[in-house]
Amino acid sequence: MASRTRQTLWVYLAWLALLHLKAGNDATAQQGSGEPRAHWAFQPVRSVAPPHPQTTAWMRNPIDAFILDGLEKASLSPAPRADAAQLIRRLTLALIGRPPSPEELEAFVRDPSADAYARLVDRLLDSPQYGERWARHWLDLARYAESDGFEHDAIRPAAWRYRDYVIQSFNGNKPYDRFIAEQIAGDLLWPETPAALVATGFNLLGPDMVDSADQVQRRLNTLNDMTDTTGAVVMGLTFGCARCHDHKTEPFTQRDYYQLQAFFAPASFQRERPVPTPEEQRIYDVAMRGYDAQTGDFRRAISALEAPARQHLLDEKLSKLSEDAQLAHRTPPAQRTREQEGTVQETAPMIQVTDREVEKALAPEQLRQRKEQLAKLNRVPKPTPLPLAMMLQSSNGPSPKTFILARGDYNNPREEVAPGYPAVLCRLKKAELPADPAPAPGSPRLNRDALAKWLTRPDHPLTARVLVNRIWQHHFGRGLVATPSDFGTRGAAPSHPELLDWLAAEFIRSGWHLKQLHRLILNSSAYQQSATATPDTLARDPDNRWFSRQTRTRLEGEVIRDSLLAISGRLNGAQFGPSVFPPIPADITRTSKNWTSDPEAAAHMRRSIYIFARRNLRFPFLEAFDSPDSNLSCPERGRSTTAPQSLTLLNSDDVMEAAGATAERVRRQAPDLNSQIQYAYRLILSRPPTPKELALSRQFIKTSDQRQLDSDRTQPQPEQGKNDRNAAQPPPGLREFCRALFNLNSFVYAE
Repeated sequence: MASRTRQTLWVYLAWLALLHLKAGNDATAQQGSGEPRAHWAFQPVRSVAPPHPQTTAWMRNPIDAFILDGLEKASLSPAPRADAAQLIRRLTLALIGRPPSPEELEAFVRDPSADAYARLVDRLLDSPQYGERWARHWLDLARYAESDGFEHDAIRPAAWRYRDYVIQSFNGNKPYDRFIAEQIAGDLLWPETPAALVATGFNLLGPDMVDSADQVQRRLNTLNDMTDTTGAVVMGLTFGCARCHDHKTEPFTQRDYYQLQAFFAPASFQRERPVPTPEEQRIYDVAMRGYDAQTGDFRRAISALEAPARQHLLDEKLSKLSEDAQLAHRTPPAQRTREQEGTVQETAPMIQVTDREVEKALAPEQLRQRKEQLAKLNRVPKPTPLPLAMMLQSSNGPSPKTFILARGDYNNPREEVAPGYPAVLCRLKKAELPADPAPAPGSPRLNRDALAKWLTRPDHPLTARVLVNRIWQHHFGRGLVATPSDFGTRGAAPSHPELLDWLAAEFIRSGWHLKQLHRLILNSSAYQQSATATPDTLARDPDNRWFSRQTRTRLEGEVIRDSLLAISGRLNGAQFGPSVFPPIPADITRTSKNWTSDPEAAAHMRRSIYIFARRNLRFPFLEAFDSPDSNLSCPERGRSTTAPQSLTLLNSDDVMEAAGATAERVRRQAPDLNSQIQYAYRLILSRPPTPKELALSRQFIKTSDQRQLDSDRTQPQPEQGKNDRNAAQPPPGLREFCRALFNLNSFVYAE
């Protein structure tokens, strides 16, 4: 039996090898024949006129013309419009990430004006919570985290500034072309703008093995990561597969990959660098002049005491480096070549001399004198430090060389390459050419600012298409292209190619404004359809490829948690600033020392986007609901239905506390049991109960209360103080009823 199993395994592996070889040969043949250049995603965005379907009464804007035309060709009809309660819940969850309050629900349902829905869209887009909701989608793409990952998973204290930058950009309706350009080359294009400097942290958000023994490989890993992520997030292409060899299934060569990487190669990776406004810098400079005047004598005395020991320790560490590295460190900074500067940056951690090492090297009398001077120094308060952020910084020195690396190994460099664009995107007709693939010999070297401008050209075939598809994906549960970060030849074909191009062109014409794109999509009849389908529609369009109805989608963990906080009246609306550490289960803290809860309870109630994003310890509540792995860009959240999710909604502290607080809120708002049940339904599910649900809810609450009374009779009477506290608690039946509503599909799904 074992022999037969091994034989089967070898046959299977041989079959896979043949498939891999065939795919490689097919890809090579395609590259030679020029067929990939005809792929739809590599063509310019077309100017498309909306079609003219037979039925026009349903249409509210041109989007509906495209959708209805497809439905008619498939012999389908659109679903009816969702009712007002469904629409406001769907829209509020989509744009600000929490359900509407009962008051908001009531006002919208009773508003008879024709523009009530359009005004609701505008109000939600203008809400500061809009940026918090939609920043989460971008942070998934940007593989955002606040720790390095790997074994030590060290904290990145300044990473949260990038998260705040994204929220502020969405709330301010920053044009998408500016948003992308800032992240690719903000330090080059707007060097005096702190937000643009913070934005370049996008390139450094990936995991990083800080203590790697091979610092050259560590830097290369970061360059690979930012190259792959830029390609996937901005262009929707899988460039990473061309790192070690020509892409097996796409028309991308290793040359394309390393030409793209060469744009980033000159940059210095700054993990913590000041990013002050001019006013902050002025105030700090004045304060530092005063501080220096008061402490100069103390600092000079300490420096004089430490200098011999520091120099001796430095010389010892330098002597352990290679001769080239020693020479690089001993060369004055202004005279270093770019390669030497890179060597200095890569080996700097190896020669760092710590205060503890200096203390051990000093004689007892020197230690005593140093302690005296430090005591005097510490009595003078330091000025408030400048804000710090992760960012890229361009160097004024010569640019390092970039080589095509055999199998991606820096020990096997081949041909040198200059910065350039993927050839397949630059071989269209001359009138449609976005840019030359590489600079002509002798011309100035391109930098990241050139890459940013190329990516955001109106005639770029991918940037706008990819973005509008992502927005459509979040509003309809599936993109017009079902593979949102793979627009290549092996990605899914668009279900509505004309609509995709029309939206992309309209997006560019609007000035790349995201809020205008939202308005266009959300005000369409296609978006406002019911999620309920007829049997005939389900048979003809089972996967909703033709958008014959709205998609019922499961809420992300962040929206579920934020909704629990909002419904229970405990949501802390504070925005921005360092991330928070809510409590996590004790069994996790016993095995992990990387999470210490904030002492202030109010911090525990902040929105989920402000929870500290640690790579090796995801917040348990969010992890149960498919929070993504931040080591990689996540274009689409998983949508699992698992037992841990059910147990979390039944038993987690977050849900138990929310149920108690919600029950108390319901009791305060409604005088009798019937009105309490109705208010709870509107509060949690954004709809009134049916007569059957009302009857079952009454029975459930009364039964739960009676069980509690029976249990109390068999238990010892509480002490007087405890009895007073219990008197303030809501009845157990109402609390359990709220917990039951939190466990309904109607709560965790958007219709």
